[in-house]
Amino acid sequence: DDFKELALPLLTEIFNHFDSKVRFFHNDAQGLVCAPYLKDIGVNLFNFSFEHPMAEMKSLTGNSVTLLGNIPPRDVLAQGTKKNIRESIKDVMNSIENRSGIIWSCGGGMPQDVPTENIKTFIDSVNRF
Repeated sequence: DDFKELALPLLTEIFNHFDSKVRFFHNDAQGLVCAPYLKDIGVNLFNFSFEHPMAEMKSLTGNSVTLLGNIPPRDVLAQGTKKNIRESIKDVMNSIENRSGIIWSCGGGMPQDVPTENIKTFIDSVNRF
């Protein structure tokens, strides 16, 4: 109710003030609350917390918004092993039927000092699916 009363009108106003093909919203907070309204707000690319399951986000957005994510940035991408990264990618991909409308990344953004090998493992793992 707070979101609908306070944030929804303001976000809609903000996203309607500029003409752009990409309307990107990054929200690491309670993204589940805003997800059903993103299309109406004018958002077409959403980066959300890795704590929100990809399948749930696809469902809440009605598969109408491109999703950016969604493995844990610090514990998996930055500090995980190759095996951790591969398993995390596999788990997320296996959790959804429709893999369209996703830009594979880590949820919330790239942390500092991610080893190059981990980035290569991530890319390689995504490409194998």
